[in-house]
Amino acid sequence: MARESKAEALQRRFYIEPFLDYLVLERGLRPQSAAAYESDLKRFLAYLADPENGLASPQPSKIGHEVLHDYVARLLDDGTAPTSIRRAQSALRAYFAFLVGEELVAEDPTERMDGPKPAKKLPEFLTQAEADRVMEAVDPDSRVHWRDRAVLEALYATGMRVSELTGMSLSDLDLAEGSCLVFGKGGKERLVPLGSVAARALERYLATVRPKLETGRSRGALFLNARGGRLTRMTVWTIVSRAAKRAGIERKITPHTLRHSCATHLLEGGADLVAVQELLGHADVSTTQIYTHLNREHLRRVHREHHPRSGGGLG
Repeated sequence: MARESKAEALQRRFYIEPFLDYLVLERGLRPQSAAAYESDLKRFLAYLADPENGLASPQPSKIGHEVLHDYVARLLDDGTAPTSIRRAQSALRAYFAFLVGEELVAEDPTERMDGPKPAKKLPEFLTQAEADRVMEAVDPDSRVHWRDRAVLEALYATGMRVSELTGMSLSDLDLAEGSCLVFGKGGKERLVPLGSVAARALERYLATVRPKLETGRSRGALFLNARGGRLTRMTVWTIVSRAAKRAGIERKITPHTLRHSCATHLLEGGADLVAVQELLGHADVSTTQIYTHLNREHLRRVHREHHPRSGGGLG
């Protein structure tokens, strides 16, 4: 009879085989799912068996929440993806629930186990060169060329949301002052500068395109569709998407991308964070702070590409 290995002895001591049988026979898990649980638990047992972790002769009943906390910290230190860590934690929760149900342990240590915080995803944005290309990419032969150009320029210049843009009325626009009144979330209004380029595009739209679209159904809306009604959100998405494709940008670009690009480029140019908060209509400056991460990435990239000593080490 072959001698039992240390790994096999540990699996027997931790009731791994009975747990896997329980998953398949009682919970009805597919073999592939049970195999994923087995893989995660064997990784956990390998951690317990590592002498560096100071767990002499580990037993299921001796596993407290501190051990699980240290295990999750090790996974994070090893660079394990948050999704993989959450899967490992799910396996541990199911495993210890089984042990408690079978009265093999008195308490479930996973009840105090914290999951890894998902990394905050940085928003997609255009480079300044890409933004310029998108603005210029509207089909010049389209009869609504200046409407679409004004839509793009207004989104990028002001950072307004697509719903804010489609909700604008003629009375919200003050081209003499180069600004517009924007009604944001919760009915809050803010006065936003347009900049000269967006203002000129709006002037051309108002002079050459909007009169042709007006059918008496606009109710004072600023941007009109082909039937003379208020421009819809979906049409704005289409305008942005088509311009991005014509500009040779293959990744998905949306109206919100232009909002993110506006904020990022303002900060890259040295704008104050609170000023950008007011421009975007964020209730809390912490929402605006995510763009500082984008700005830091830009600065690191510029330093890496242009500083003469950014790439070399000490000789």
